[in-house]
Amino acid sequence: MQNQAAISLKSSLISITPRTNNGLLSPYPHTLQNPRLRRKRNYSVLNCTGIEILVPKARLNSLSFCNGSVEDEKLKAIGVKEIDVATLGNLCVDIVLNVPKLPPKPLDQRQAYMEQLSKSPPDKKYWEAGGNCNMAIAAARLGLHCVTLGHVGDEIYGNFLLDVLRDEGISMVEMDEQNDVVDHSRAAYETLLCWVLVDPLQRHGFCSRADFSKEPAFNWLSKLSNEVKMAIKRSKIIFCNGYGFDELSPGIIMSSLEYAIEVGTSIFFDPGPRGKSLILGTPEEQIALNKFLKLSDVLLLTSEEAESLTGIANPIMAGQELLQKGVRTKWVIVKMGPKGSILITASSISCAPAFKVNVIDTVGCGDSFVAAVAFGFIHNLPLVYTLTIANAVGAATAMGCGAGRNVATLGQVVEIITGLNLDEDDKFWDELLNGDFGVQEITLLTKMVVNGSKIQPTRTSLPKVVSELLPVLECTPKEQAYTSYVYKC
Repeated sequence: MQNQAAISLKSSLISITPRTNNGLLSPYPHTLQNPRLRRKRNYSVLNCTGIEILVPKARLNSLSFCNGSVEDEKLKAIGVKEIDVATLGNLCVDIVLNVPKLPPKPLDQRQAYMEQLSKSPPDKKYWEAGGNCNMAIAAARLGLHCVTLGHVGDEIYGNFLLDVLRDEGISMVEMDEQNDVVDHSRAAYETLLCWVLVDPLQRHGFCSRADFSKEPAFNWLSKLSNEVKMAIKRSKIIFCNGYGFDELSPGIIMSSLEYAIEVGTSIFFDPGPRGKSLILGTPEEQIALNKFLKLSDVLLLTSEEAESLTGIANPIMAGQELLQKGVRTKWVIVKMGPKGSILITASSISCAPAFKVNVIDTVGCGDSFVAAVAFGFIHNLPLVYTLTIANAVGAATAMGCGAGRNVATLGQVVEIITGLNLDEDDKFWDELLNGDFGVQEITLLTKMVVNGSKIQPTRTSLPKVVSELLPVLECTPKEQAYTSYVYKC
């Protein structure tokens, strides 16, 4: 392991450490280079000699452990997974516009509509980081150390996206193969845009150039670079969602999954609305979907998505079906919208009602929810605690307008859970849990627990959960010192 870590920078690695708006060191320098486009940016240049990662000197490891130890420092020094979460693909810029009416449904008319919108860039105030940036930003605000793996173009939208990630303390590893021999058109390298259109009735419509092609937007990517492999190897979790298939080929997505398994990185997968189309997609897409459903450590779905993948209406039974068919699956989490969420394991079912908040916009709520689940998974929180914080993060995001930099902040999350305003629906949960699910334990989060009650499931009081969660969240580092390590590919 000694050849994998060094405390000094190698001369072959150009490093300029970015700072966030508040002057703090970013957890990771940006890593970008596409020799065909000759980028000139103040980010670290990643090559096959080494990858620089800045890791905090003190880290949170579990519910009851707030400060780092000498042993933790030794583990980091020899290269043990310093990155908490890596996101795979799905990096885009959302352009959020109010329009008199949503785009037409016929594909050719929608394409003409989008091309008309694209003729000149709208004001920058309408731009926002989108896609997996939502998950990464929410995770970073919870204190997790994140890296995004994907492609952005060398134009105004790509520069904007990188600036947003930098300001949130998030690194980016370019997936470009860096092969000068292959000549691609510049359009194939442009940052993916998603036009988020809102009509007077607050209905949403979405347009992207990925909608009008049978091939992924970045189908010129055919293999994992050494830099991407190193980032996956150094990550505790890699997260992929269904929209990643709009950008990356099934082959490169499956390569990422297989390499993550090889190097012991946990896999989170959220098929999202794309799950339905992947079931009926190309043979390669169907194979990739099945592999993710079987080999992911954590699956996250809405109740509708769980039903579409299993044909089972009951969300708990659908989750158990996915768990049973999985080879490595540890958790299946079913998002129930305004009702809350459910976490299913081989031996238990944990349920948490949602929090009451003033919902403004639900865009990005699911992505934020995933970030909090990753927080609980990494820090080994009790399952119902993980759902509690995930529901709170999703609720905090719903209180804002749009996603990106509008996702939940740590302060908002703390405010929501300490408000104890749980949206309990006893009838809903009693009916849902009225069955024999063949598990050892069923837990339900409630405002209060009545002493002496023999009613199943086991009830866990929200005040108790909050009292034990707050010290964990308060340990989330707001200002940290970072130690620099360089790892060889």
